[in-house]
Amino acid sequence: MGPHPAVAAIRLAVRRVLHDVLNHHCAQDQHGAPLVLVACSGGADSMALASALAFEAPKLGVRAGGVTIDHGLQEGSDLRAAEVALRLRALKLDPVDVVSVEVGRAGGPEAAARDARYAALDATADRHGASAVLLGHTRDDQAETVLLGLARGSGIRSLSGMAAAAGTNGRYRRPFLDVDRQTARTACLIQALPVWDDPHNTDPAYTRSRLRHEGLPALEKCLGKGVVEALARTAQLSRDDADALDAWAAEAETAVVDEAGTLDVAGLFGLPPAVRRRVLRRAVIAAGSPAGSLFARHIEEVDRLITAWRGQGAINLPGRVGVRRQGGRLVIRQG
Repeated sequence: MGPHPAVAAIRLAVRRVLHDVLNHHCAQDQHGAPLVLVACSGGADSMALASALAFEAPKLGVRAGGVTIDHGLQEGSDLRAAEVALRLRALKLDPVDVVSVEVGRAGGPEAAARDARYAALDATADRHGASAVLLGHTRDDQAETVLLGLARGSGIRSLSGMAAAAGTNGRYRRPFLDVDRQTARTACLIQALPVWDDPHNTDPAYTRSRLRHEGLPALEKCLGKGVVEALARTAQLSRDDADALDAWAAEAETAVVDEAGTLDVAGLFGLPPAVRRRVLRRAVIAAGSPAGSLFARHIEEVDRLITAWRGQGAINLPGRVGVRRQGGRLVIRQG
């Protein structure tokens, strides 16, 4: 008799990613067994992921390790991180690291914690020479991300959710984006894996927590149980569309940007709005405007210099970047 369906599902998801990591490893002509780390908080999603990695990696000749981040945001977080590390070692993962980080304030508590976490994961992966870091985001997390993007109103890229592979050379992998949260939890239950539930996940002070416990249940009550799956599917379709438009914009850019970095207004005007705005965004970021501070309204204002020219003056953007129309050219400068 085979494993429980939930356990089989998480193992299959991880096996697919490990095959991809191995293929990439071989394509780069790297020798020795690749190391794959699992980022584990001790919650059901990441514990299920750790157990699947521990089961599948040895069968494929992949070394499997783990890392848990102590954000220091709750009393006793260091003890909990040490306990998670013990659980990972009990699964025979090696190496297992506990990394303490200091969470800043920039962008709000959720964003600051995320920035600190990824910086620590990057440093740990570099230190061990890891080929990949597995993250336990599920289909439910993806649905929440799409809704948060929709609320920001910042275009199709924000609806494309989290990528299955992200970071430098696709370092970060998310095997569970097609696995729902309940499957991961059931897999932990079946395997008698101890699970820690982060109180932040139920804290109404956090936007994602409110969405998880109030917003999505309300949507499911109104629209039916298929909402999570539909939102995750929307993410993938949006990602495909956004990738195609980004490629088009990169190609169009070569035709409208001159050697001095100014842009041809007539050439821009002839592009579809979705492509033109991408070209403008790329140009503004290249001039020094931080991508995280650049919103749709900023790009729309720049776009009006092309589509609704009334002799308006220079537009000031985040990062001290100025955009002005000069003759038939758009000049973008930091100063």
